[in-house]
Amino acid sequence: MGPSSCLLLILIPILQLMTPGSTQCSLDSVMDKKIKDVLGSLEFSSSPITKKLSCISVNSRGRLSSCPAGMTVTGCACGYGCGSWDVQLETTCHCQCSVVDWTTARCCHLA
Repeated sequence: MGPSSCLLLILIPILQLMTPGSTQCSLDSVMDKKIKDVLGSLEFSSSPITKKLSCISVNSRGRLSSCPAGMTVTGCACGYGCGSWDVQLETTCHCQCSVVDWTTARCCHLA
C-alpha cells in the first residue's frame, strides 16, 4: 500500500466528520417540525372564556357567619384569637371556641 492510499484512508473519515448535519441533528429537526405542525393544527378560540374570582368578607357577631347565596367559604377568622373553626355546608363558618365575639367568612365565586 502506497503513501497516497494511506492518506486517502485517513482523509475519508475526516471528510465525513466535516460534512454538515448528522443523523442526530436531522432527527431533531424532524421532531421539531412534527411538534410545530401538531401545535399549529390545534384550534384556539379567538375569544377564550375567562372567569374572574370575586370575593367578599362577611362579618357577624357570635360563632357563625354565612356567605350569600351562590358563594362558597374559602376561609374563616374568629374573634378573641380563636384559631379553631370549621366550614359547614360549604357556606358557613363556625368558630369552635367557647368564647367568640365575632366571626368572619371569606366568600368567593367565579363570575
